[in-house]
Amino acid sequence: MQTPTTVDIAICGAGPVGLALSALLVKRGMAPDRIALLDARPLELALTDPRSIALSYGTGQILQDIGAWPIVASTITQIHVSRRAHFGRTLIDCRDYDLPALGYVTRYGVLIDALSAASAAAGIKALRPATVEAIDETDERVELRLAGGNAISADIVVQAEGGVFGQQPVKSQSRDYRQTAIVAQVGASAPLPQRAFERFTSEGPLALLPQTGQATDGAVTQYALVWCMRPESASMLMAASDAAFLAALQAAFGTRVGQFLRLSPRSTYPLGLNADSVATSRTVTIGNAAQTLHPVAGQGLNLGMRDATVLAGLLVQAAAPAMLQRFLKARQTDRSMTIRLTDVMARIFASAPDGAVSQALLGLSLGAVDALPPARRVLAGQMMYGYR
Repeated sequence: MQTPTTVDIAICGAGPVGLALSALLVKRGMAPDRIALLDARPLELALTDPRSIALSYGTGQILQDIGAWPIVASTITQIHVSRRAHFGRTLIDCRDYDLPALGYVTRYGVLIDALSAASAAAGIKALRPATVEAIDETDERVELRLAGGNAISADIVVQAEGGVFGQQPVKSQSRDYRQTAIVAQVGASAPLPQRAFERFTSEGPLALLPQTGQATDGAVTQYALVWCMRPESASMLMAASDAAFLAALQAAFGTRVGQFLRLSPRSTYPLGLNADSVATSRTVTIGNAAQTLHPVAGQGLNLGMRDATVLAGLLVQAAAPAMLQRFLKARQTDRSMTIRLTDVMARIFASAPDGAVSQALLGLSLGAVDALPPARRVLAGQMMYGYR
């Protein structure tokens, strides 16, 4: 084995959160040659990832801070939250908070491109593809042994490689919601520009995010769709024709954006909670590596970006175990409250039959939020910035 490369910080995972952390560390004053950033996937594979991803306004500010903004993205100025066929709705509008946007929608590959460029401009040289075969931690250092015989010795290792629920080691907070998300692009006859929708159905939330895309016939679509439901329902809809799928979507969502006319190829992924707020003396997890959440309210990536911001501010003071404990303490409230919010909302629909008391209370809660501006402000603040 070759002599290990010695650094202060090794970041395992060059997804959005890992890339942002590397750029934030340099922005806060750490020399780029003291940082190792590695990922098992080639950059080209990540750049071609077509998934849609929601960014909060706060995440947009983080990206701007490190030079990864502006990017090609659709702006969200309003979020309409409702429950299908029941009383209760709320509308969150950025103008009520004197902000230009509540959030943005972009593609994963576009975000990776911008963050990779920002990280490289900061002087970071990412190692990819690079597979970690073993991690040896002592009281003084952590050594990463890589495929091919190379090694990296670091004061602190940050695990930022997430993955999909069901393909990760089980953490202390783990729950299978027995739900599947169908993701696609859809076109509508009367789209409402810059308005996102979160519609609660009897089986789970249905989100429409404003984003220009392309259907199977090459026609323009206006929304990214994330539709959560029971696995058996998802299997039937994945096997359905485009026309049958759009008819089912119409029945679930209604006609607020007119008729659904176009559809891109569909894909699915399982939904669950997998979270752990712990660290060893010299390793720590952030982003999806620390907490994989249900997509309701679109909080997963944004929570991870807040992790990266806080951790960078601490590690530039000292790449030492004490900073990891300070990080866990600083992030405890935001992490636990965000996890609790998404978990409760997911469980209402994952386990309760249509018409259950818990679902009725949700409908009443939506009506109360809309009627009480302070409550609406709290909800909007959490979606944009997290719990502070």
